Amino acid sequence: MADFLIGHENLVRGSVFVGLLTAMGLWETLAPRRALTAPRGFRWVNNLALVAVEAVVLRLGFPMLAVAFAGLAQQRGWGFFNQVGAPGWLAVLVSFLVLDLVIYAQHRLFHAVPVLWRLHMVHHADPDLDTSTGIRFHPVEIALSMLIKFAAVALIGAPAVAVLLFEVVLNGSSIFNHANVRIPPTVDRWLRRLVVTPDMHRVHHSVAVAETNSNFGFNFPWWDRLFGTYRAQPREGHEAMTIGLAQFQDRRRQGLGWMLMLPVVGRTGLYPRRSVPDSAG
Repeated sequence: MADFLIGHENLVRGSVFVGLLTAMGLWETLAPRRALTAPRGFRWVNNLALVAVEAVVLRLGFPMLAVAFAGLAQQRGWGFFNQVGAPGWLAVLVSFLVLDLVIYAQHRLFHAVPVLWRLHMVHHADPDLDTSTGIRFHPVEIALSMLIKFAAVALIGAPAVAVLLFEVVLNGSSIFNHANVRIPPTVDRWLRRLVVTPDMHRVHHSVAVAETNSNFGFNFPWWDRLFGTYRAQPREGHEAMTIGLAQFQDRRRQGLGWMLMLPVVGRTGLYPRRSVPDSAG
């Protein structure tokens, strides 16, 4: 099974991506959490165009991606699990958890280092939050993230199947937890014990800087609770809160060219690391 998944990586990833994006898009159309303030079609076209640019950058800039790199690491004996005789299931489980912790730390890093924040602003500058925001990242940020994954895979010695599962789940989680979908509060309270829910992650996209500096997790909510960055709800409530960054609230300036140039020409505004969360909630 593992060999089949790895051998059909593009099919697996592409199918999950298209399937989840379609399903979440339909869900948020039928049961939206908030009323959108900007035209949905314009945002989706440009956010998807940014994904296409990301794919080209990865294809041209990297001779291999994370799954293939894991195979190379195994061949050359790099990393912990390629040096010890741990059971395969344990190597996959631990590798998945460590990779998720690395992405949590990476997310905090992109909020803490000025030049990295400039790249990450593209994601936060979306004036609305829906499932298309979950795929909206600057190509340079995606490239740097791939290098961080390479380093983590080489240190862990993560099996290729673990890396593939992580990549698929990470992409799916981002599509899910950015979605503008309504989940009953009781279900959300239980669900966020296991995964990052849309209501939990929406707090992170608030214009309130203290709220932007919370809920960094993508897959699991545990890291935010463990490291004191968890915030249960936005102060103004989900319907009333303002999404995005205060300096980029012009709904007309969200085109592909604007997003690509934003790290160079955009104002950083109230840079998030200046604020210490007043209450983790």
